[in-house]
Amino acid sequence: MTKHIAQADLANMDNRHRVNFINSLSGYKSANLIGTSSRKNEDNLAIVSSVVHLGANPPLIGFIMRPNSVERHTLENIEETGVYTINHVSQSIVKAAHQTAARYDRTTSEFEATGLTPERCNGFHAPLVKESPLTMGVKLVEITNITHNGTDFVIGEIQWIQTREEAIQEDGYIDLTQLETVAVSGLDCYHSTSRLFRLSYAKPDKSVKEIPLKGISASND
Repeated sequence: MTKHIAQADLANMDNRHRVNFINSLSGYKSANLIGTSSRKNEDNLAIVSSVVHLGANPPLIGFIMRPNSVERHTLENIEETGVYTINHVSQSIVKAAHQTAARYDRTTSEFEATGLTPERCNGFHAPLVKESPLTMGVKLVEITNITHNGTDFVIGEIQWIQTREEAIQEDGYIDLTQLETVAVSGLDCYHSTSRLFRLSYAKPDKSVKEIPLKGISASND
């Protein structure tokens, strides 16, 4: 049976119920860890599920930060230093990644608290997560405040990427299934992924076809 939920119904929901419900509406999202460090070299790590592609040339990527109703060490570090890393969450580090959402104080490194390992890439100030199968260094471009709810949209330009070479296909596509990157729904439900297929570029006069992946045939995937 289909249930219709009006805006008034949302307003009358218990707060925690509404938060879980609304966060589930956008479907499966990427799970990423944002790595930062202060000018005093205090490392910070925070999980986010709002990373989005913004453009390929220049290579722009963005994510949402919640309102500054409490201390936001990630945002403070990005504003201070202008750099950060984005690290895919894989199946092997899900629980540690989720734990970074806890409200640790400024002097506590989430790396140490969760057992994840910080690494530096060629002098880049922000730490990457050694255990992540795909990491990227990002330089801040702008922070746009969304006045309607007080969140901030952080936009950055990708400076470098590290990932396993075998996951990169001949046309540049990265096979995230090989990397065991996970997805998240709602606030706290994590999912492994199962590939269906890649499809060819859609054109009005041609039907789409499956694109085989390197080392994997489309017929047996």
